[in-house]
This record gives sequence, structure tokens and C-alpha cells, in this order.
Amino acid sequence: MSKWDEMYLGLCDRILTDGRRVRNRTGTDTVKLPAYSFEFDLSEEFPILTTKQLFIRQAVLEMLWIYQAQSNDVRWLRERDVNIWNEWEIDGDGFWTAEQMLPGPDGKLVKTQVRKDFGKEWAHTIGTAYGWIVRKFGLTQNLIDKLKNNPEDRRMVMSLWQNDYLDTAVLPSCVWSSEWDVTDGTLNAWVHQRSCDVPLGLPFNVTQYSVLLSMLAQVCSLKPGRLFWSIKDAHIYVNQIDPIKEQLSRFEKNGSLPAPQLWLNPEVKDFFDFDNSRDCKDVKLIGYEHMGKLLFPIAT
Repeated sequence: MSKWDEMYLGLCDRILTDGRRVRNRTGTDTVKLPAYSFEFDLSEEFPILTTKQLFIRQAVLEMLWIYQAQSNDVRWLRERDVNIWNEWEIDGDGFWTAEQMLPGPDGKLVKTQVRKDFGKEWAHTIGTAYGWIVRKFGLTQNLIDKLKNNPEDRRMVMSLWQNDYLDTAVLPSCVWSSEWDVTDGTLNAWVHQRSCDVPLGLPFNVTQYSVLLSMLAQVCSLKPGRLFWSIKDAHIYVNQIDPIKEQLSRFEKNGSLPAPQLWLNPEVKDFFDFDNSRDCKDVKLIGYEHMGKLLFPIAT
């Protein structure tokens, strides 16, 4: 049975039981916990949900978009049939438009049409966020160099949160920081998330960083170890509650299914050589069973 399903649905149940309903910039209220953390041992199980279907190809390609291609161009994803960033794409004229709840003259949140001019040079991107930050600061290359040549270093940090570039990002990074550690030939990571859409974002993110850790371990001659995760503002949007209850019901009735195994092409010795085509040929799940799709709305 999948340990990850049990841990994840325990968080969902706690949010619904103990969370507070709050307003936010999207105009759709959330039920939230102010903080939550957990840890997971990748040497025991690969974390991907079985109580709903998670699309591993899309998850891995988004991660490679950020850390391997180091891109902020949404077209890179769309060319690979990954559409999860379409809502935040700056249009061809350099504008991004959305309805958001912003403080009015009296300080109360008011629904406002936001139209921000980024300039045509940023067309079809998400601005100075995610992969753009990784490329500018050489985050992936620097980390790999330390893992290979100075694994005892206690400063192995990749931070996507750079204050100078927040105003020119459509969406500042939600998963914003990771710290890395090598102990006894085992690679461990601490991941920090400032805001967590638990139904949509968290399952993707945990699977992505588990693949990233496994890839880095392989190319740096290390073993995958523990993933430590910390969340500020773990939330479920109110229009996501019904499908979350359905997922909880699946678990209560049937438990979870056996966790699959992650396969990485053992011939790949360089992180930048992992296939990032639409087929994502160097990553497979062996024995992945799931209980079918659940649809959750996206809040922008």
C-alpha cells in the first residue's frame, strides 16, 4: 500500500477538519492551515498518488523546464502537450490579464481586473520566475558541481525567490527553495513552499522533486535518501472540496494501491542529457496503478 497516499490524505482531512476559511487574491476562498511539514524516505517508496491519477510525464517535464531547460517560455511546455502554465502566460503583446481580489480604498478586498504590461520582449513567458531565475544564477550547475566535488558543503541551496525580480514575475515561485545534503553517500533534500494548493500543486510538486532528487543522485553517484517538506499556507480552495472528499472516500473504502517503482535510464550520466522531449523517454513508472482521474479547478 502507498504510504504517500496515507500521508497526503491525512493532510487533506486535517485541513477540512481544523482549517480556517479565508479570502485571497483569486476571489475563491480557501480552507487553510498556516503551516505543515512532513518527510518521506525515497529509499522505501516513490511518492505518487494512487487514489487519483497523476500524470508523471507532465510532472517531470515541468520540472525539467525549470531546472534543465531553465526556461520561462510557456511554449516550450505547450509543444510537449503540457498546459499547466497557460493561465499565467504573457500574451503576444506583452500583457497579462486576470481578475484578482485586491485591497480597495477601505482596505477590503475588491474584485479587480488586473492588466499588467511586461513588454513584448516577455511575450509567451511567465516573466522573471522559475527557470529564468535558475538560468540567471546558474543554480542547477552550481548544485551539481558541489554534489560532485564538495558534498560536505552546508551551503547547497537553490532559491527561486529573488526580491529584485518579483515585480517582473507573473507568479512568484510557490515552491521557492530547496536545500541539499549528502550523508553517507545518500542525497537528501529540504523543500520549502510559501503557498500550497494541496489538491493540484502538492501531488505534482512532491513527485517532481522526488524525480529531481533521484536524477541528481544518479548522475552524482549517490543514493536517493529523504525528502523533507515544509509548507506555509497549506490550502484547499472551496470549489475543490467535493473532489477531495471523493478522494478521501476512495481511501476509506479501498485503502490505497501498491506504490510503483521509478525507473530512470541508467545510461544517463549527465543531468542535462535526460530526455526532455514530449515522450520523456528516460523516466518511467513500473507498476503504476491508480483509481482514476479527479478534476480540480485552477485558481489564478
